[in-house]
Amino acid sequence: MQFALVVVLVLLGVLVDSVVFAPLNLPGAPPNVVLLIVAALALVFGSVGGAFTGFFAGLAVDVLPPADHLIGRYALVLCLVGYLVGLLRDEARDSVLLALVTVAIAAAAATVLYSLLGGVLGDNRVSAGTLVRSLPYSIVYDVLLAPFVVPWVMSLARRAQPQVVPR
Repeated sequence: MQFALVVVLVLLGVLVDSVVFAPLNLPGAPPNVVLLIVAALALVFGSVGGAFTGFFAGLAVDVLPPADHLIGRYALVLCLVGYLVGLLRDEARDSVLLALVTVAIAAAAATVLYSLLGGVLGDNRVSAGTLVRSLPYSIVYDVLLAPFVVPWVMSLARRAQPQVVPR
């Protein structure tokens, strides 16, 4: 049940990112629904579940159109972000404010890691100026979108978890 939920949510996030937000040509980096889904699932499943979800989600972003970067780049970034957000599960899962701060940190970390990895891999579209211009937009867009995505995804993930019946 959990795997099916992750697959459906990730594919829905990729679809929303590529069909709704990419064509808007917003200033800076567009909102990243896939990142929000990974963060929400990491807050429920923990660091290992967040890493696996992040890797799967990043791989989906890497291979599904309109991908324009090396395969594995986003998988690595979202794997690391999912792991790090999962480490904050106990502190952030019951507080809305801490969940929003966690999303802001995740958005910043994903943007910085993606840019740094692009620089290491020789992506000529990446520069320090591009990172400085896109980072605030990335954080603001994701934090504004988080209240509409994160609680809903967390609720679905909690329902999909197997219930332990005491004997």
